[in-house]
Amino acid sequence: MNIVVCVKYVPDAQSDRTFNESDNTTDRVGVDGLLSELDEYAVEEALKLVEAGEGEVTVVTVGPDQAADALKKALQMGADKAVHVKDDAIHGSDAVATSLVLAEAIKKTGTPDLVITGMASTDGTMSVVPAMLAERLGLPQVTFASELSVDGSTVTIRRDGDAASETIVATLPALVSVTDQINEPRYPSFKGIMAAKKKPVEEWALADLGIDASQVGLDAAWTKVESFTKRPPREQGQIVTDDGDGGTKLAEFLAAQKFV
Repeated sequence: MNIVVCVKYVPDAQSDRTFNESDNTTDRVGVDGLLSELDEYAVEEALKLVEAGEGEVTVVTVGPDQAADALKKALQMGADKAVHVKDDAIHGSDAVATSLVLAEAIKKTGTPDLVITGMASTDGTMSVVPAMLAERLGLPQVTFASELSVDGSTVTIRRDGDAASETIVATLPALVSVTDQINEPRYPSFKGIMAAKKKPVEEWALADLGIDASQVGLDAAWTKVESFTKRPPREQGQIVTDDGDGGTKLAEFLAAQKFV
């Protein structure tokens, strides 16, 4: 089974995330970044499927030079090869353009039996790229999988909702997005870290995918950030001395803040 996993390089949630003042896009160069945590579950699930049978796992990402770190982590976990699509013209692309670039990159890798993604990116948290990608590839989409199994030419997932769990079956090839409930991603072993150094990583530009620069980037985006303001520093909270009326003061505070 040949599986393609789409991964994303995102700003570290522990770092001081911000926007570029020049164009109000997310700063992905001036901050520490890493493989999106939600994409680790997608990589792990792909590895489990291949280890249970045969095949290979290809990871694909779109992003600046630093995005190679996301691919490196996936290769260290056990993926077989990687594709890095990087082109200055991609900067500022929205979900629509991102799905276009990913779709063309996946087509160029061959004909995978399964495309796996995380349920969302930890920076955008939109959850729309998997559906857009499935549409562009002409594949059935089975999203938000908490459990996944492949039997012959079909893939079956369990989707857990607030009120019920659904079992969904699709014919391969298909696209599946997975949640953080599906598995426990492995840590790269020393052997995996060393082996990753020899695994192939291809770099493609828009021209290699047959995409015109006018189709991507900030100018082609359907939505843009008009302005942003840095979060103000946290102020010291109010300390109330309980002289027997602490409950009353707490209720008054909650009422004043319209919490009750």
